[in-house]
Amino acid sequence: MGKFFFAAALLSVFVGAASGRLPEVSAAAVGESTKAVELSIKLLGSLCFWSGMTAVAEKSGLTKILCAALSPLLKLIFPRLKNEEKAMGAISMNVTANLLGMGNAATPLGISAMKELSRMSGFSKSATEEMVCFVVMNTASLQLIPTTVASLRLENGAADPLDILPAVWFVSALSLFVGITAAKTGFFKKT
Repeated sequence: MGKFFFAAALLSVFVGAASGRLPEVSAAAVGESTKAVELSIKLLGSLCFWSGMTAVAEKSGLTKILCAALSPLLKLIFPRLKNEEKAMGAISMNVTANLLGMGNAATPLGISAMKELSRMSGFSKSATEEMVCFVVMNTASLQLIPTTVASLRLENGAADPLDILPAVWFVSALSLFVGITAAKTGFFKKT
């Protein structure tokens, strides 16, 4: 990926020089780099906040409550994890963070869940069915409140940053259904 971005930047410089617009290319590179850093800092604050909240939720017992609430559905999706409280707790918290649209905060929870699934598999070098299903669920997550997208839309001047809710609900539910169906039917297995 780094090679691709390097090649794209180099190509931009050559095209800018050839077209006589090198000053515009330089100004855009510096200006957009500054915006990228500002955006990263804003998202980092949200990530730190929600990561702290998940730690508080775990210590206060909220994780167990969420796990119990999501348990019937997660047991259908992950039948082999019925007695794995730690793995189900990590998956539950990841699902909850994704439901609230906090994709950035869901990342550390997803890593924790994958570590638990890896531990359960004996640290196998190949992905288990549960791992594949979890990655698909995490990637195609259902979002009830897309907080990250809403905050980005608000930052960029949207009058109603949550007017996208019906589209987000429909698309995320459909992608989650298709993803889980593909994972459960063996679509992702090696041929």
